Amino acid sequence: MKEHVLIIEDEAAMVRLLELAYEGYDITVARDGLAGAEQAIQGSYDFILLDLNLPGINGIEVCKRIRAVKQTPIIMITARDTVSERVRGLDTGADDYVPKPFAIEELLARMRSLQRRLQQSREPEDLLEAKDLTLSVASHRVTRAGRGIELSQREFELLRCLLQNKNRLMNREALLNLVWGYSYEGETNVVDVYIRYLRMKVDEGYADKLIHTVRGSGYILRD
Repeated sequence: MKEHVLIIEDEAAMVRLLELAYEGYDITVARDGLAGAEQAIQGSYDFILLDLNLPGINGIEVCKRIRAVKQTPIIMITARDTVSERVRGLDTGADDYVPKPFAIEELLARMRSLQRRLQQSREPEDLLEAKDLTLSVASHRVTRAGRGIELSQREFELLRCLLQNKNRLMNREALLNLVWGYSYEGETNVVDVYIRYLRMKVDEGYADKLIHTVRGSGYILRD
């Protein structure tokens, strides 16, 4: 199966350069930041090639929105080649950075290198931990300080999501999309309701609280 690449770029000449179909990739193109962020979040891609200067919202904001819900590999492409811009892009969540102009062979080599690194880092994810809390995906078992905790399927998935992103702020929309799915049409406060359920089962009775609210922003499980 061909790898699917999303190109978020508004310059027609650059889009033509980046259309890598002859290299065996399937290509989708978005020509502004808002459309690119939406497609990246709603679609399934193996790579995202993201320009920094975009109409609508810039590449930094696009990267932030993607990283709030997905870990799709992102290579940022831009004419800005200052150290501060590279650092800013990488700190936002980009996996690599290619300054313009560049040879297409270099970009393809970076994509292959990134893919190898990601494959090497992927290990079977079974046991998730934070302090004295453990969650086993395989056995569907949760314990804290050695004591078993009974969770519903939705509570389990929400806790799993928080543990997979521990020490990282997760807003309500991100949690809703990851746990309930993009097609969910119910009330968004369902996240708050289930966070309350989790706190009662995971934190109640323990001096060291794990699940924290960041007012106006979302939730974070701190290790």
